[in-house]
Amino acid sequence: MFDFLRRKETGAPDRTLPVHAHATGSAPVPAAVTTAPTEAKASAAGNLIAWPGSSGRAALQPRDAAQLTQAGFARNPVGFRAVRLIAEAAAALPLVLQDAQSRYEAHPVLDLIARPNPSQGRAELLESLYGQLLLTGNGFVEAVAAEEGLPHELHVLRSDRMAVVPGDDGWPVAYDYTVGARRHRFPARAVCHVKSFHPQDDHYGLSALQAAAQAIEVHNGASRWSLALLQNAARPSGAIVYAGPNGGTMSQDQFDRLVSEMESQHQGARNAGRPMLLEGGLDWKPMGFSPSDMEFQQTKEQAAREIAIAFGVPPMILGLPGDATYANYQEANRAFYRLTVLPLATRVASAISDWLSDFTGERITLAPDLDQIPALATEREAQWRRVAQASFLSQAEKRRLLGLPPMEAADGT
Repeated sequence: MFDFLRRKETGAPDRTLPVHAHATGSAPVPAAVTTAPTEAKASAAGNLIAWPGSSGRAALQPRDAAQLTQAGFARNPVGFRAVRLIAEAAAALPLVLQDAQSRYEAHPVLDLIARPNPSQGRAELLESLYGQLLLTGNGFVEAVAAEEGLPHELHVLRSDRMAVVPGDDGWPVAYDYTVGARRHRFPARAVCHVKSFHPQDDHYGLSALQAAAQAIEVHNGASRWSLALLQNAARPSGAIVYAGPNGGTMSQDQFDRLVSEMESQHQGARNAGRPMLLEGGLDWKPMGFSPSDMEFQQTKEQAAREIAIAFGVPPMILGLPGDATYANYQEANRAFYRLTVLPLATRVASAISDWLSDFTGERITLAPDLDQIPALATEREAQWRRVAQASFLSQAEKRRLLGLPPMEAADGT
């Protein structure tokens, strides 16, 4: 903090400010002080964010991210479907590009988003980015930059291989990408880092998988229990009771013969339904489901609903039983887009457009086109009708309420 004050007094440029620091207002300055150094605003807690000895070294992500991805996505059908559902829906949203005066039908940024690299189109790139963000809480986009202007290509980088390199002030100055024993360092300007909110981490976001970790463990454990039950003829095992004379026990030869006969004659799919012949005082005692066994399936279903809720997907959309929060599927689908898909897509599109604006030098905004989303057609139609019937509003105010550019600019494009 004292270094920052000394830079202000001496007029030396402040190079420790984060990229999103804002300059002071443009109010006229009296002639007597026009030669004073330009001041800049910075967070009073900026220096406190820096970790001791962290300058130039990567700040590592939580080590359980890869394990959670395996358990909650690769081996869990609820998590897999929830992530795919959100990522595919968000990637399919139509996007519009506009500035304060006009909406663009054609623009280099739109061309770059439509074909970000030779091996991916817009949907593939965005789906990969949304998937990384949902699974790890972090999404990284690399810009293959030209000497000037927009980047030539955009690539999504795996979050588990990326590490933030904080500077002396705590803000990222670079990103390390590690594959095996090889490491490449990207300058901060070449990477767009989109992260979810994390209350206890300055550099990485919190994923839905971390919030649903216990529910995922319960659901996976219940699936393993169900598989073991199915492998045992879909019913709890019973007991063979030996009632020998005078309470005697079976000899070792008798026991081995019984076990061998059970394995060869009564186990496996080909022996399903075969009757069991018992002799010599043997009796079969079947074991029925206990009350805890009957409640086990309900526990699994509750865990599945908790996983869906953590991702923001209505359980009804995933086909989970026992959920009647929404009156019908259409209402649940509309809530899914309003509460989950649109906020995610809007935040990511805004971050990308702000990042690309630093390359182009013009302030542009990339956002989902709400008028082309079928799930919101009824709401948008009602909003257009209300705005059109508001006689106390001018045409400019109506266009502004609907998110449209001014009439003059719209006519000129």
